[in-house]
Amino acid sequence: MGNSSGTNERSTHLPPVATTESGPKARGDGLEAVSVITAKRDGAELSDAQIDWVVDAFTRGIVADEQMSALAMAIVWRGMTRRETARWTAAMIGSGSRMDFTDLPRPTVDKHSTGGVGDKITLPLTPLVAACGAAVPQLSGRGLGHTGGTLDKLESIPGWQADVTVSRMREILADPAIGAVICAAGADLAPADKRLYALRDVTGTVESIPLIASSIMSKKIAEGTAALVLDVKVGSGAFLKTLDGARELATAMVELGRDAGVQTVALLTAMDTPLGRTAGNAMEVAESVEVLAGGGPADVVELTLTLAREMVAQAGLHVDPADVLADGRAMDHWRAMIQAQGGDPDAALPVARHTEIVRAESSGVLTRLDAMGVGVAAWRLGAGRARQGEKVQAGAGVEMHAKPGDSVVAGQPLLTLHTDTPAAFAGALAALTDAITMETSSEWKPGELILGRIG
Repeated sequence: MGNSSGTNERSTHLPPVATTESGPKARGDGLEAVSVITAKRDGAELSDAQIDWVVDAFTRGIVADEQMSALAMAIVWRGMTRRETARWTAAMIGSGSRMDFTDLPRPTVDKHSTGGVGDKITLPLTPLVAACGAAVPQLSGRGLGHTGGTLDKLESIPGWQADVTVSRMREILADPAIGAVICAAGADLAPADKRLYALRDVTGTVESIPLIASSIMSKKIAEGTAALVLDVKVGSGAFLKTLDGARELATAMVELGRDAGVQTVALLTAMDTPLGRTAGNAMEVAESVEVLAGGGPADVVELTLTLAREMVAQAGLHVDPADVLADGRAMDHWRAMIQAQGGDPDAALPVARHTEIVRAESSGVLTRLDAMGVGVAAWRLGAGRARQGEKVQAGAGVEMHAKPGDSVVAGQPLLTLHTDTPAAFAGALAALTDAITMETSSEWKPGELILGRIG
């Protein structure tokens, strides 16, 4: 998605900042970048002029990668105020274009997840909310490490294409029979964030609430949606391990969204155990189709409906998504959405060539199936990538035959590992060594899936 096809896409490039007593010069050079770095290093609150200039200059190549890396580390250590974070987010948005869907005949609403294991919720959720009467412009990404990527999952459907022009995106969203698109973000959508994220990933500066919040929200705000529901994962398989940390991030993102005029709410959801019964690209697509057909794992259905109700409410619609899921309209929109992006919803999905079964060593109750262990196993089997740009195996992943709370007997299959490269089994099994806990007690009770709401 770029400037070439958007009839209602407006450019919001920020102009260079003029010389001020407190801010750097618009012309800029290495010394001016150093003044911003040292200011934040010493605990100062950056001015609007400093933030505007450094983000713009970094985007244009005036500020070098090593200088922006140093600034990112200073932000990790010193933090940012709410005003700084909001201005940083605005500068990220201003580094590229901002889409505008205000003239669509239906309200726009989107959802973002911070990522987890088996988190296939976007797949059934997007067509479901579209079937409820909203337009859903879902810009998604690919997986990295143990968390799966929505685009990787959908690319396992023969013919499906992740790249959609802005003009085609508008056509799909306006079509009452579709109303939803899941696609890759264009190169001109918050390009400063794309550059900065690549640096943060290799310089140990990912763990910063202001930088995480601005990274996520700059893209979501630039996307042009009127309302947004955030799914902030908490637990071993999530980026954020503690409820306090997840609440802090969720609060920051809700504030950024509302400051920018986007109706925003956040749910805190559990990610100590994988969602559903599969972790892997094609397998998660199949499981999502089961949900749309009226079946599927209870936790996937619960979270899909919970998020759908939030999105429908934010869009100002008065319909129960459970009714829309039950009567088949969500499935109709799924099929139309896949076809609109070149996919064949009836095509057979890829299947891995090799499998290995993990069996219960003893009888009892499965009380723990660690999301991180399962996610790393799926990644090592080929479902994920270690570096951006690497190919993934569509059929690779982990199939779960039992979930916490299930009673099992010795020798019963717990997991089936799927891959095209059998040499990967050893690494996957190693990741699962401490991921499974069995107990003899039958008094185990599952935790809550929804841990809180902000907004």
